Amino acid sequence: MTVFEELKARGLLAQLTDEEEIKELINNGKATFYIGFDPTADSLHVGHFMALCLMKRLQMAGNKPIALIGGGTGMIGDPSGRSDMRTMMTPEIIQHNCDCFKAQMSKFIDFSDGKAMMVNNADWLMDLNYIEVLREVGAHFSVNRMLAAECYKQRMEKGLSFLEFNYMIMQSYDFYVLYQKYGCNMQFGGDDQWSNMLGGTELIRRKLGKDAYAMTITLLLNSEGKKMGKTQKGAVWLDPNKTSPFEFFQYWRNVADADVLKCIRMLTFLPLEQIDEMDRWEGSDLNQAKEILAFELTKMIHGEDEANKAKESARALFSSGNAADMPTAELTQEQLTEDTIDILTMLTVSGLVASRSEGRRAVEQGGVSVDGEKVTDIKAVFNSSQLKEGLILKRGKKNFRKILLV
Repeated sequence: MTVFEELKARGLLAQLTDEEEIKELINNGKATFYIGFDPTADSLHVGHFMALCLMKRLQMAGNKPIALIGGGTGMIGDPSGRSDMRTMMTPEIIQHNCDCFKAQMSKFIDFSDGKAMMVNNADWLMDLNYIEVLREVGAHFSVNRMLAAECYKQRMEKGLSFLEFNYMIMQSYDFYVLYQKYGCNMQFGGDDQWSNMLGGTELIRRKLGKDAYAMTITLLLNSEGKKMGKTQKGAVWLDPNKTSPFEFFQYWRNVADADVLKCIRMLTFLPLEQIDEMDRWEGSDLNQAKEILAFELTKMIHGEDEANKAKESARALFSSGNAADMPTAELTQEQLTEDTIDILTMLTVSGLVASRSEGRRAVEQGGVSVDGEKVTDIKAVFNSSQLKEGLILKRGKKNFRKILLV
């Protein structure tokens, strides 16, 4: 099976231009490709995982990845897939986030000996002359075609700022610069980026002639991939200080039955033959598949030792209700009332619920337990002696916290 065939078999490709040329480049290790990452936070999250895995796969086949950090576009914000305008960030925050991305990607992609590159589009976007952009770049874009793009149509009713309207032009210019400066002949992005990506391909061919060799591919389900990074409590980060290896493991251990094989196929490096065997698994066997998924991805990001610790902690948690690496919520004496704390406050401060009313519903519906015992009384309280030893608070089947008085 060729590299291109494997990408298709794993469900990673959706739309593409110039399929035969793309096959030739990828299969023979001749592609220099880029994927962009906007520095909207100080850590990558699991929504970026699909792009990172694709970069790693293609690099292993001899192709050269370029990780493009959007230090320049981050000054504006991308309207794709959004219904509201992104919050403006200061240059200092953007630079800090870029630095954090570099450190995380370096653990995942091999940047040694020119095997990959990491560049920041602020290096060329920040120095652009406005009149020059209008003359040399803007002249190649049709406003009618831009407004027809789905990413802009979604924003028209609520309002589309002129800053965001320029995002397609800036992203297209990125590809143009990367093509000229680094020989980048291919770009990858999510299905919500298709219009922006086509803009880059067309810009290169219009400015440099039809023989200019640039092509685009989008990742299947990348919009879902971005949603993968979100839970009810926030994002699942790759930074262990923001999401512990145990929490990271538990996130993948708890994916829906319908998604587990899809995630294994797209995100792990297990042989397709082994994954095809798992397609026959049903019922309790799916729990084993989820553990395999969680272990493989945790190992990839946090190392094998942390992955083994997380796996053993998860097993201990489900078998006895106790685990050394379980996420912990620490309480102080000042948070107690007459040396006790009630169940609704405990649920709230632990982060397992967003409000006392949500906690009340969870208790009344029978979804809360402490140390394995179901709590049905919303006025139930626990004293400092119990808290000093540590209580295992559970909401539903998947959400746990160790409550500890410090």
